[in-house]
Amino acid sequence: MAERRWDAIVVGSGPNGLTAAVTLARHGWRVQVLEAEDEIGGGVRSSELTQPGFLHDVCSAVHPMAVASPAFNGLALDQRGLTWIHPAAPLAHPLDDGTAVVIEREIDATADGLGADRDAYRRVMAPIVSHWDRLLDDVLAPPHVPRHPLIMADFGRRAIRSASRFAHARFSGTRARAVFAGLAGHSVLPLDRPYSAAAALLLGGAAHAVGWPMPRGGAVRIASALASMLQSAGGDIVTGCRVSALEDLPPARAILCDVSPRGLARLGRRRLPAGYIAKLERYRYGPGVFKVDWALSSPIPWRAAACGRAGTVHLGGTLEEIAEAEAAPWQHRVAERPFVLLAQPTLFDQTRAPAGAHIAWAYCHVPPSCEEDMTARIESQVERFAPGFRSCIRARHVRAPSALQADNENLVGGDITGGVMDWRQSAVRPTWSGCRTPVRGLYLCSASTPPGGGVHGMCGYHAAQAALTDLR
Repeated sequence: MAERRWDAIVVGSGPNGLTAAVTLARHGWRVQVLEAEDEIGGGVRSSELTQPGFLHDVCSAVHPMAVASPAFNGLALDQRGLTWIHPAAPLAHPLDDGTAVVIEREIDATADGLGADRDAYRRVMAPIVSHWDRLLDDVLAPPHVPRHPLIMADFGRRAIRSASRFAHARFSGTRARAVFAGLAGHSVLPLDRPYSAAAALLLGGAAHAVGWPMPRGGAVRIASALASMLQSAGGDIVTGCRVSALEDLPPARAILCDVSPRGLARLGRRRLPAGYIAKLERYRYGPGVFKVDWALSSPIPWRAAACGRAGTVHLGGTLEEIAEAEAAPWQHRVAERPFVLLAQPTLFDQTRAPAGAHIAWAYCHVPPSCEEDMTARIESQVERFAPGFRSCIRARHVRAPSALQADNENLVGGDITGGVMDWRQSAVRPTWSGCRTPVRGLYLCSASTPPGGGVHGMCGYHAAQAALTDLR
């Protein structure tokens, strides 16, 4: 039998894989991370995609759940070079009348821009913000008996509703309904489907409780900070090492896989029970993403100047328009006027473009593996609220869902959330056993396990904790 050099092997170096590795290494385990690509990070990488000197985020760009993450907050990543930049406002949502709804850090400042819905907005967001830490303690945990049952019950009775019904029931005006719909669009669910309100409530609450920051120097700083901590704890990272089967791995007490359920089925074909593999293969993935990165000669010329204060801008108009756009991918079609999520980092981080120049990043949801070129539709939505935008474009880089999956195998069909996050497949990801598998010492630690998508590292943290408990 080969000598065991490592206590744990982690397959994949996304934020969950790196968090799992760091968690084990800090408990004295000898850990090695194997990454198929030539650079670490998975969904938190940055690269000069358009022109030299323009540093774009390959996948995620704005990270409210990262700054809120208990896993990250316990690691003092600021001492490893991770600095959070908070835009003047977390979010802006422009409308066709030339104004914008702005979500400010303060609830009252946000509510004051919502007219007759001022008090209603406070009633929706204030309980979430006032109980934020305790709420997150339960929301980001694996399936369990709630530690704060009354808080979770209050959140759950609202989160289970569809975003459309919730917004119509709570708000009377176009502005509040529109901004709520934009927040709900992050769920990647049709807005008339149960549980689509959850994303709006959680992300809206995060905007007030912790902000929607971005790392100075790009998303890659998250990965590099985690890698630095791992290596200082004695861990090892090997890039350009593609794993084809579990049998190819060196001996270890535990194997943790930051891969999709489909990827785990492929790796464990000869070791996992056939019934479990069948469950992995039945796991449901959601719509894909079509993404555009721009190198710009100047800031985006928003008609509503307030948009220039926000790190993130939602482009889709009214609730009804956004609902129509977000329903389209589920009906196997593309929206002519897609809901566009846009980030503009260089308004707040000038390190990422040459002096006087800027970058921007945007995407919309499309059917899985869709090859339709959405560039013109996305740019039309930006131009709708920022006339003259196209004249600012120096270069662009586009990626359809297939290109996203080719770059990162976890993004199956271009799905950036690790699988559908509806009520049936939220806590039960990818099966009732969560991160554990039928093989002792083998764990899944990707966003396809609870608590699901987002850059927070909690999926990796929970898998590492399970390994520590099971193999103690």
